[in-house]
Amino acid sequence: MDFEKNNDSIRKSKFITGYRPVLNRRAIFSDYSEDYIIPLEPNAYGNVTIRLRSIKNNIDTAMLVCNGENILMDLSETTDEFDYYSVDYRLSSEMIRYHFEVSSAGAKCFYDTRGVVKETNEYYDFRIRPGFKTPDWAKGAVMYQIYTDRFYNGDPSNDVLTDEYRYIGENVSKVDDWSKYPAFMGVREFYGGDLEGVIKKLDYLQDLGIDAIYFNPLFVSPSNHKYDIQDYDYIDPHFGRIVDDAGELLDAKSTDNKNATRYINRVTNKANLEASNRYFASFVEEAHKRGIRVIIDGVFNHCGSFNKWMDRERIYEDQEGYEKGAYVDRNSPYHDFFRFFEDRWPYNGTYDGWWGHDTLPKLNYEGSRELKDYVLRIAKKWVSPPYNVDGWRLDVAADLGHSPEFNHQFWKEFRRAVKEANPNAIIIAEHYGDPSGWLAGDEWDTIMNYDAFMEPVTWFLTGMEKHSDDFRQDLLGNADAFDNMMREGTNKFMAPTLYTTMNELSNHDHSRFLTRTNHVVGRVADKGYEAASTGVNKAVMREAVVMQMTWVGAPTIYYGDEAGVCGFTDPDNRRTYPWGSEDKELIRFHKEMIRIHKDNRELIAGSGIILYKEYNVIAYGRFLRNNEIIVIVNNNDCDKEIEMRVWQTGIPRKSKLTRLMLTDADGFATEPEEYEVENGQLKITLGKTSAIVLKGRQDGTQKAETKEDTGKVSPLQKLEYLLH
Repeated sequence: MDFEKNNDSIRKSKFITGYRPVLNRRAIFSDYSEDYIIPLEPNAYGNVTIRLRSIKNNIDTAMLVCNGENILMDLSETTDEFDYYSVDYRLSSEMIRYHFEVSSAGAKCFYDTRGVVKETNEYYDFRIRPGFKTPDWAKGAVMYQIYTDRFYNGDPSNDVLTDEYRYIGENVSKVDDWSKYPAFMGVREFYGGDLEGVIKKLDYLQDLGIDAIYFNPLFVSPSNHKYDIQDYDYIDPHFGRIVDDAGELLDAKSTDNKNATRYINRVTNKANLEASNRYFASFVEEAHKRGIRVIIDGVFNHCGSFNKWMDRERIYEDQEGYEKGAYVDRNSPYHDFFRFFEDRWPYNGTYDGWWGHDTLPKLNYEGSRELKDYVLRIAKKWVSPPYNVDGWRLDVAADLGHSPEFNHQFWKEFRRAVKEANPNAIIIAEHYGDPSGWLAGDEWDTIMNYDAFMEPVTWFLTGMEKHSDDFRQDLLGNADAFDNMMREGTNKFMAPTLYTTMNELSNHDHSRFLTRTNHVVGRVADKGYEAASTGVNKAVMREAVVMQMTWVGAPTIYYGDEAGVCGFTDPDNRRTYPWGSEDKELIRFHKEMIRIHKDNRELIAGSGIILYKEYNVIAYGRFLRNNEIIVIVNNNDCDKEIEMRVWQTGIPRKSKLTRLMLTDADGFATEPEEYEVENGQLKITLGKTSAIVLKGRQDGTQKAETKEDTGKVSPLQKLEYLLH
């Protein structure tokens, strides 16, 4: 009997020691992080090291397939868990595309931006554009968007006054009740927010932990949103300084802005304009002293009908130092800045308006070299001394010009102008759909990330469309759809874009995220104001903030989101910041999540991987070598027990994770608590509507071996690899 048992043991031992483990597909990994592209943003004609990871002693060959060339990768490093293969590649100035081919014991697979796949598709290749760099300060930066009129009134002397001028058929009005809801046609009502208000709240913003302010437009404009620019050369004195306030308000019966002499003096008098520019320069200087960058909004596809180049309101017609506008005089030096359809001067209103809006004249770049040169000077001016702003956000950037060819050529010239003036300035574009044609390294740096953040997160956590115009039960909690949307969206980005992409939950064009948590479909016109805050779920909001602060990119807070502001899509999403009645717990939660984001470099520069998904549950890892974060979101309305692998992030198979944040239906906690990892797996129970952030090692070490040091794997390790 003992003899038979001994033979059986020998047979089992021979099987284990001679068995070649199956290809461990879960361990194969590469991405756009600094651990796998070295340097992350290589120079043209320089060298780049491209790396691939596998489980230890698991593959026979790793091949880099780059621009159609097959290059054998070297086994360059081995740790307790993984093998790392690398290739040093000499670059030209042209973009390279690559994927990996992996072979093991006759099995073969490929690895591209989708992960492990059976067949390759060039569309999903990794890409590197030599010389494409984005500012390091913007990678993972916490940004804060301010709609200036609604943030804080720091200087009542520059407020827009009731009957100061006329806009879109009615006189403008000053709102005295800061807490009043915005009117349905609220573009001509003003609450008085200004740059002085922002400077008075810089202590608050600094304490919150933000790295950059993104301002909606600040230039002279007649609306409160200011996407109808009147003068690109100057900050609006209603946001800046009014040092000469002569003139009269409109008579209640007057409909002619030529009689709005108070307004005309405020926005055309160079004393006011220059004082406002000087004040803005001092504002940027103060922000920089606090470590806060400043990004401004550039609206270059169209201007406003009040613009000095057009002057439909005849504000500039009789003002000293201004040329006649194109609306006023056929011989205006700005005539070719616009397209006119008929010869009806003087006062020709037959011009091309963006989407047919006569308040938004479309700029005619193809018809005027002078216009293009002027705007490129503006692009340089504001990122240069004495203003020194840190970047542009570009409104409807893909619409500029009358053809795709011109559009791309313009943005190439715009980039050159900005980067020559300030190499550390960021260029962020508003864009819906596939942006990859503009993100090749010679036009935009990055985008407002709708397709690969705002929309997937909103659908998964709320089932709502981002304007609150639709509810999709099939997308609520649909982890597969979330994963697919994220993968498809981020596939459009290279590394410099990915780490700077603006990840927002809300902004001035969409409903507030907190409002989306109530699943009410509609807008303020049909649902009323109160419906935006009825039945909202702050636990879901906190889940979203956890994802925002731990996902790859630059988390961007829309002013007031952190304080519990609600609102349907614009103009209701432009409610005032509720000073004195803030949700202080929600602010504290934001501060804690911002701290976690900034204290853990893997959340700023690390790799990302989906670890687990099922209905209403998503878990992912962010990691650099020996630094790991695990994030788990349970969006169910019940407790959920989850058992999941975490070793793919590099977390040792037997180790402990420390809790950094837990948020659930009852609130949130930051007290540390430890969770055991056994055999590379984490078993955890999460309460309803909850999210948890867990920390692995902090600059821990693994024994690294060179190719020559690597020995044979033990029988027990082989069996463990096979099983897991």
